[in-house]
Amino acid sequence: MFIIAIDFGTKSIGIAIGQKITYTANPLKTIKCKNKIIFWKKIKNILEKWKPIFIIVGLPLNIDGSIQNITKKAIKFSKEIKSKFNIDVKLQDERLTTIEAKSIIFKQKGFKHLKKNKIDSMSAVIILESWLNKQRRK
Repeated sequence: MFIIAIDFGTKSIGIAIGQKITYTANPLKTIKCKNKIIFWKKIKNILEKWKPIFIIVGLPLNIDGSIQNITKKAIKFSKEIKSKFNIDVKLQDERLTTIEAKSIIFKQKGFKHLKKNKIDSMSAVIILESWLNKQRRK
């Protein structure tokens, strides 16, 4: 049973897949958003292919936990996913995931691989694994 994680952004959306058996996730892809339009068809194709039991959407908060403009957009996006695809959506704090994603990519593959699409999908991995680890501790 798969879980999809999304690192929401207005220009691109990183996507990862994981499951509760091993509490691990892997990057899938990054979907580009042209003119702030989300390509719902690509999201639909991913959901149809993997049939996740639910989706985790990263919640971009400020370091102090306060809400910013992108936080509101991520919440709206998560509600749209739930409405369009009739699937449960959970929010997961994603503070500092981009920094962690860059660090992981740099350590594994070096500076030349620090590309936006790889960072976004690795951020989705971190979001999902963070959520999975939180569930394991319960």
